[in-house]
Amino acid sequence: MFSKQTYQNRRKKLINNITEGVILLMGNTESPINFPDNPFPFRQDSSFLYYFGIQQPKLAAIIDVDQEETIIFGDELSIDEIVWMGIQETIKAKANKSGVEKTQAFSQLADYIQKAKSTGRKIHILPPYQAENKITLSKLLEVKISDLKPSVELIKAIVAQREIKEEQEIIQIENTVETSNKMHLLAMQIAKPGMKEYELVSAIKKLAADEESTLAYPPIITIDGQILHNHYYGNTLKSGDLVLNDSGAENKMKYAGDLTRTFPVDKKFTPQQKEIYQIVHTAFEQTKSLLKPGLAFKEVHKKAALIIAQGLIDLGLVKGTAEEAVKNNAHTLFFQTGLGHMMGLDVHDMEDLGEQYVGYTQEDPKDTQTFGWKSLRLGKPLKEGFVVTIEPGIYFIPQLIDMWKAENRLKDFINYDKVEQYRDFGGIRIEDDLLITKEGNRLLGNGLISSVEEIEDFRAKHLS
Repeated sequence: MFSKQTYQNRRKKLINNITEGVILLMGNTESPINFPDNPFPFRQDSSFLYYFGIQQPKLAAIIDVDQEETIIFGDELSIDEIVWMGIQETIKAKANKSGVEKTQAFSQLADYIQKAKSTGRKIHILPPYQAENKITLSKLLEVKISDLKPSVELIKAIVAQREIKEEQEIIQIENTVETSNKMHLLAMQIAKPGMKEYELVSAIKKLAADEESTLAYPPIITIDGQILHNHYYGNTLKSGDLVLNDSGAENKMKYAGDLTRTFPVDKKFTPQQKEIYQIVHTAFEQTKSLLKPGLAFKEVHKKAALIIAQGLIDLGLVKGTAEEAVKNNAHTLFFQTGLGHMMGLDVHDMEDLGEQYVGYTQEDPKDTQTFGWKSLRLGKPLKEGFVVTIEPGIYFIPQLIDMWKAENRLKDFINYDKVEQYRDFGGIRIEDDLLITKEGNRLLGNGLISSVEEIEDFRAKHLS
């Protein structure tokens, strides 16, 4: 946990940004895998963690805006639970570390909510995503699950706080990114023809565990990099393949890292692989250099699209000018994803609160319809204190190519005969994590090799 004052100050700031009523923050519960005593690994809700720092299941908290009172609701261990689990630090002791003096049994939460409702007070809740909490909130508020209405006022207040990272948070994120760097170097070091993808996954999981960390999300370690979220690990690495490794650690304070590197199974990239990689790497380096307060991230994404389009024009896959190709969204045959997203306690920070609030503004809302652009999680102007990812990529998806070609879509911009020569290429993505500073931006972590020359030198050194 951070200091008691950290959590007290965060809650005080939250209260000052809510006009009236009762804030109800639900902690997560344990969800059973196949029976109650065999649950999935527990992960606390990030907003609950941000304001209280307590990593324990089945807790809830009330922050009373009008009375400036805070209560944590939860049940202390019974003697039967102590027999199986041993003596644990009490909820009251944990609450005290968070600067909360008052705790009550979880069953008393319903009485508190009923009293607040009976006097017409507003109950502010966040969008529930865990099934157990949806059911609990439905019972507490006496509405159908489908009728649960999150408080937009609360969402906006929390986003405004959490999007600006404190110095102590930056230290935690940097620690996690450095662990992530080690994971990626290990994968590059040990990969060789004949290995299975799951062997690389196992190796980075062990490294993370040795650093008192877990993984922040299911890793994407694949020779089929054109499958954007590929969690299948059964392929065998072969000479001539590329390995796309999108993985990041989550440390014991639950801050995330998120990095991607693509490297050859052999000592060197093939000429074709190198040409595509250089395009992505140019977009990667140039867009990172642009990041600064006040610049809309949507414009940085557009810059990446222009660089990728020009690179593909130079190779003969795209026709016309980069500006016209991007204007007509021809680049989205190859670059279907967003350039990046916010990162912090969540690898996609605060995504549970809604991209329209986290990544966009009311004046410039998210495009939810246009292919390629609807995948951009972050579009709004950057601020000092944001932590963001930059992750351009080029992906040759055979099914998408076949569909566009059959429709003769954007034939004035796409050279389909040339594209056919790349249909089995796969995909390349490169990703770093950056802090927006007053002057511009700063790379988080101690840096991870990314250029063709650096990767080939590293591979040659370790591949015998």
